[in-house]
Amino acid sequence: MQAADRLTKIPPYLFVTLRNKINKARAEGVDVINLGVGDPVDPTPQSVIDELCRQAQIPINHQYPIDEEKGMLAFRQEVARWYAKRYGVELNPEGEVLGLIGSKEGCHHFILGIVNPGDVVLMTDPGYPAYRASIYMASAEPYAVPMLAENGYLPDLDQIPADILQRAKAMFLNYPNNPTGACATRAFFSKAVEMAKTHDIAICHDNPYSEILFDGQERLSFLSVPGAKEVGIELNSLSKPYNMTGWRIGMAMGNKEILTALCKVKENTDSGIFNAVQYAAIEALRKEDGNITRMIEIYSRRRELVLKTLEKIDLGLKPQKGTFYLWIPVPQGTTSIDFTTTLFEKAAVVVAAGTAYGRHGEGYIRISLTVPDKRLEEAMDRIQKVFQA
Repeated sequence: MQAADRLTKIPPYLFVTLRNKINKARAEGVDVINLGVGDPVDPTPQSVIDELCRQAQIPINHQYPIDEEKGMLAFRQEVARWYAKRYGVELNPEGEVLGLIGSKEGCHHFILGIVNPGDVVLMTDPGYPAYRASIYMASAEPYAVPMLAENGYLPDLDQIPADILQRAKAMFLNYPNNPTGACATRAFFSKAVEMAKTHDIAICHDNPYSEILFDGQERLSFLSVPGAKEVGIELNSLSKPYNMTGWRIGMAMGNKEILTALCKVKENTDSGIFNAVQYAAIEALRKEDGNITRMIEIYSRRRELVLKTLEKIDLGLKPQKGTFYLWIPVPQGTTSIDFTTTLFEKAAVVVAAGTAYGRHGEGYIRISLTVPDKRLEEAMDRIQKVFQA
C-alpha cells in the first residue's frame, strides 16, 4: 500500500524532524537545549485554567460543541470585542468571525475552501513551512515570493511576474513574520489589497504573533487597512499571547465569502472546539491582557541576553521588532545546515536552519526565546564557548 502522490512533494515537517533528533540525543544521555521550536514554556494564566475546570464540570459541555462548525456565538462576540479594542477593527460576529482549532487549521482550510487543482498560491520565501504543505495537499502550485533583508523582509509585489498573477488564486502573508520577526506597514498592506483587487486574489493574513512586539512597534491588523475585508481574511490565535499553544483555539475574521467556504470545509472535517475551551478562551480575551504585557517583559529580557551573546561572538545584528524569534546570519563561509550541525554537535544546542523556511533562508538560523531563562543562559554560554574554542 502506497501513500498518496501529493505527500511525496512535502518534505519532512521541520519540527517533527527536530523532535526526533532531540529525542535520539537525549536517549543517549545528551543534555540538549532546544531553541528551535516556538512553544511557550511559561504557564497559561491561572484564571483561564480555572474557567476550563469549571466549564468541564458542566455536563452539556461534554456534548458536541455549540455552533460546532462556527464556534459558539459568545466566543465570536468576544473575539469581535477584542479586535475592536486591540486593533480598532469592527467585526460582525455573525458572519465575519469563525472559531478555529488553532490558526494552523485555518491556513489549511483556507486553501481547501478557495483553491482549485493547478491554481497558483503565492507565499513568501522564507516562510512558514505549513503553507507550502497545504498548497500541495490541494494539488495547487506554490510560487515563492522572495523576502529579502534589504527590503525589510517585505516582498516586492511589483516583481511578481504577470503570468503568475494571472494564474494566482490566493496568497499567504504573515506579519509579524515567522521566521524573520519582520513587521509589515500599513502602506505594504494597502498595496497588497490593491494587488488582490486587481488580480482577484484571496489573501490569508496569518497573524498569530500580533501581540509579540518590541521597541514601540505598532500593533497592526491586516483588516485595519481599507478594502482588506473585500479581498481577504486574517487568522489569529490564543497560543502566543496567552501561552495556550496546546489548547488549540484560534479565529478567522474578515471576508464573509471566504469564511463561508472555510466553514464548509470545517463542517465536513471536524466537529468544532470543546465548549469548555471556548469558555476559557473568552476568559483570556476578556481578562488576561496583562499576561501579554508580562510575556513581552520576559521575552525582552531573553532577547537582550541573546543579542549580547551574538555581539560577543561577532554575529551582532539589528533585530526585527516582532515575534519571539531572532533571525540570525550565520558566520561567513558556512551554510545554515553546517552551522546548526556545529551547534548541535559541539554545544548540544538545537536551532532551526533557515533553509527549512525556503531557499532564501540560506545563510540564516532562527532562535526561539520560548525557553526558561536559565536554560537560555546555559545555551548562550555553550555557544560562546564553541566560538572561543
